[in-house]
This record gives sequence, structure tokens and C-alpha cells, in this order.
Amino acid sequence: MSEQPRNRMLASLLTIIALAYLGFCLILFFMQDRFLYYPLARIEATPAAIGLPFSTVTLVTTDNLALSAWFVPAEKPKGAILFCHGNGGNISHRLDSLRIFHALGYSTLIFDYRGYGESEGFPNEAGTYLDARAAWRHLTDNLGFAPQEIVLFGRSLGAAVAADLATEVTPAGLIVESAFTSAPDLAAELFPLLPARLLCKYRYDTLRSLAKISCPLLVVHSPDDEIIPFAHGKKLYAAAHAPKQFLEIRGDHNSGFLVSESMYRGTLDVFLQKTERKPLYLKQLPETSP
Repeated sequence: MSEQPRNRMLASLLTIIALAYLGFCLILFFMQDRFLYYPLARIEATPAAIGLPFSTVTLVTTDNLALSAWFVPAEKPKGAILFCHGNGGNISHRLDSLRIFHALGYSTLIFDYRGYGESEGFPNEAGTYLDARAAWRHLTDNLGFAPQEIVLFGRSLGAAVAADLATEVTPAGLIVESAFTSAPDLAAELFPLLPARLLCKYRYDTLRSLAKISCPLLVVHSPDDEIIPFAHGKKLYAAAHAPKQFLEIRGDHNSGFLVSESMYRGTLDVFLQKTERKPLYLKQLPETSP
């Protein structure tokens, strides 16, 4: 084969590779919602399945979406947990966490982001922040919890949501579990051969949020986490102001808190005790579902 046809063939091959690369970048940019959000509509079980009283709650966001939520009251609550869950499933997949918080003596409000479970709308970053604010308003305005009686809890994606909320309100404390530093940071690690930071539409900048807050903080992470590297948890802890605490657990991204439940519960108990404010005054609570 002569030099000229060989050069044309090489140029064609490079063009195909470049177009394929560009095409994958475009797919990543325009379809990244599907990489980030994994909502499920079906409610698999309720807290009643594990013997917990609860009431169904409808939250209304400032952009007029109705969100599905559960309030799980403790008999003599030491305070309240506002639970921001991760990017997959819905509130019905968090019963083990509800059990743990209830056993520690805390009432819990857990909600589904827009587009998750029975909540209206479609998920997006700005929307998830509005959803968390609607949950906060329900705890403070409808249930009568004072801000210093509420601990924000976020797992995985929910940690970014809870941390963002903590920059605008004054909670008793914040717990971030299995959290990433930011969506672009994680994307760059998942797609090292692509300009992932430039393509990422979402920020979810947990690191930036933690640098702004002053409430007591507990960072929980496992070196066995196969989805969000352990280094993210260490960076978050380093960026935060005191008072702060780091809990290293064992187990993978989704089951670490269960694998390490004894240590996990003990650390949460001590942390929560430090945030308690007494006495606790509540407005009349809604009737619980059977």
C-alpha cells in the first residue's frame, strides 16, 4: 500500500475515534441524570413492617411540588433526625436506619426527593435542595421542633443535600455518611479518560458546604466503600471546622452501617447526646398509621 492511501486510512481511523469520543462525551453530558439518579416508584414496605409507629406526610416545596414523607415518632423524643437518603430507591429502602434512630430515642422525618417514590416531579440538584428545605419547615413549623433539636443526616448523595441545608439553617448537628467531596470530583475518578469535570452539570459540593458550617459534625465512611472512595470522607473531615468527629466503619457502600452496627450505633448515640437540648417542647403530633 502506498503512503498516501495509508495516510488516508489513518486519518479516517483517527476521525472515527474522535467522533466516538465526542459522541460518548455528549451522551455523558445529556444523559447524566440517568447516571446520577436511580429513583424507584414502588414502596416496598413501611415502618409498620418492623413494628414502628409512623404517619404519612405530604410536604409542599416552594415550587409547589408534593413530596411523600414519613414521620416516625419516638415515645419520648430526645430530638429529631431529618433524613436525606441516597440516590437510589426510595424511603421504603431505609427501614434499618429508621430502626436505629428510633432505638436511640429520636423521632425521624424521612422524605423522598422529587421523582422518587410517590413524590411529584423529576430530580435535579436545585430541586433536591428545595425538597430538604420543605422537610425542615415541616419539622420546625408544623411539628414544633426548635432548630437546635434537629440533627441533619445524609447518606451518599443525601450527605451533599444535608450539608447544603446546614449552610442555611442552624441544626443541632450534622451527620454525613459515605459522602463524596463533590459530583465533579467523583465523576473525574469514574471517567478518568474524559473531561468529566467540564461535562458535569451537577455540583453537589459537599466539601464547600462543610467548610461553611459550624455545627457539630460526624463524618462516617468505610475504607471498603466500593462506590465512593474512603479518601473522600477523609477530605471532608479535614475541610470541616471543629467540633468534628470521624467514624471509620467496615463494609461496603450500602451495608457498612449494618456490618458495623454495634460500633456505629454507639458512636451515633454519643454524638447525638452531645447535641441534645432539653427540655423538648412539641406541638401536637399527627396520629400514627396502624
